[in-house]
Amino acid sequence: MSSAKTKARQCAVQALYQWQMTGQNLSAIEGQFQEDQRLKNAQKSYFSDLFHGVPKYLDRIDASMADFVDREVEKIDPVERAILRIGVYELLLKPETPYRVVINEGVELAKSFGADGSHRYVNGVLDKVAQVERKLEIEAKKKKNSM
Repeated sequence: MSSAKTKARQCAVQALYQWQMTGQNLSAIEGQFQEDQRLKNAQKSYFSDLFHGVPKYLDRIDASMADFVDREVEKIDPVERAILRIGVYELLLKPETPYRVVINEGVELAKSFGADGSHRYVNGVLDKVAQVERKLEIEAKKKKNSM
């Protein structure tokens, strides 16, 4: 049984994929998700935050991962790109969510929606972004574990 936040992330991946592929209006896509009951059991406010937040901060998100991907961000598989964008968004703008949770959720999304082995790619990219964007959190965790 997945949590309401996990369900929100799953729906956000699907909605962002649709947006990336069609360029449709965000509100129209969100409306479809609500009409189809796809947001049932999802934390709707978190879905909305992710779904509207990624396009709002797209340049910053893509720039944060550009050094850690093996091709232009736009050439990454669209499913993996949606998953990575959500993960990087959370790493940048959701400091209340521990970086390990963000990475783990990204890996699980890739296992569910991505191609075979894509979870390893997502894990590697999100881990590298976390090393930069969550440096203080990671160092504090290492210090705590070494005591």
